[in-house]
Amino acid sequence: MAPRRPDKKSKRSGKGTVPRGAAAAGGGSSSKPVSPQVLVKAAEYQLQEGNAQDAAALAQKALEGSSPGSDDALSALNFLGQINLELGDFETARAYLLRAVAIDEDGAKDESMGGGPEKFLSLAQLSEEGGQDSVGWFEKGAAALKTRIQALESAKGKNGKRSDEQEMLLEELRKKLAMTLCSVAEVYMTDLSWEEDAEQRCEALTTEATMVAPDFAETWQTLANVRISQSRFDDAKAALSRSLELWKDLPPEDPSVPAFPSRVALSRLLMEVEMEQEAIEVLERLVGEDDQSVEVWYLGGWSLYVMGEKQKDNKAEEDWKASWISSRVWLNQCLHLYKLQDYEDERLGEHAGELLAAIAKELGDAPAGKEEDDDDEYDWEDESDEEMQE
Repeated sequence: MAPRRPDKKSKRSGKGTVPRGAAAAGGGSSSKPVSPQVLVKAAEYQLQEGNAQDAAALAQKALEGSSPGSDDALSALNFLGQINLELGDFETARAYLLRAVAIDEDGAKDESMGGGPEKFLSLAQLSEEGGQDSVGWFEKGAAALKTRIQALESAKGKNGKRSDEQEMLLEELRKKLAMTLCSVAEVYMTDLSWEEDAEQRCEALTTEATMVAPDFAETWQTLANVRISQSRFDDAKAALSRSLELWKDLPPEDPSVPAFPSRVALSRLLMEVEMEQEAIEVLERLVGEDDQSVEVWYLGGWSLYVMGEKQKDNKAEEDWKASWISSRVWLNQCLHLYKLQDYEDERLGEHAGELLAAIAKELGDAPAGKEEDDDDEYDWEDESDEEMQE
């Protein structure tokens, strides 16, 4: 929920696009005082160029030149919070955002001046207390989003219809609201799971999220997580299938495709409800996007191992051997990257080793020359075919 990192632009493409006042604020020789608004614009430009420290200095100068409690101060404070999030200084970011909240308590001010819901959503994630404190900030963000959504829903042009730009903004706000509701549900499934009404709150939140943004994959994924916690596995499977249908045939760059970490979490949920084949399909796609993820290789190997166990129980000898041979490729690559990256999750490494030992006990060692040091193509199907012929 933290503010999105601005897209970095090349310095070549960025030249000529910065306002004159911003250029002057960034080092011009004009003796005329520079307004706080221009300083914030200059800070935004520096952040887009990847110069976070320079951006922070300009935003601080803008704050110093603003009247306390003014819109200019709000804009500078909000931007200083964003910059410090970029720099990883979460305590300082939190302090600036709390000062921004004091000026815009309900997020009613325009986002162009630092108003809106983002500061509340960032503070929810930055909360040291978590639990109810996080929920409180998320709820303030949700309330601000609902206000903006209601205003846009009632706004219509001369022809009685909203513009394409308004429709796009409305869809974006609905997705953000759905994500916020899901974030609150996740707090009730973790930090506040001991609350008497935790299950009812999760139910209400996820139901509302799916109604607000029915075409948003993460809402159905969160609903599936709730259903799993309720041991309603058939309902969880239905929700996960709905989530997958919304994006599985889309290209990776499509904005409807969930973020990489969300799809890793999805694969774990699919495994939990014994949808290993679907989990493998998700993981194969993830490997195609980033072949350096230890967790993805591990989950793929584990899924194939479980699939092989089921095939073995069903007396499908050729199938289970092929699944376990493929599992070995994934798990060997997992351990290769595990050592290379000095990965911290010791239990993951131990479990991968245990699975490989179980496979070796049944199938023996991998054929010579087929170890995963030769992993340029990750062609586990070829290895499976070769071993099955032996």
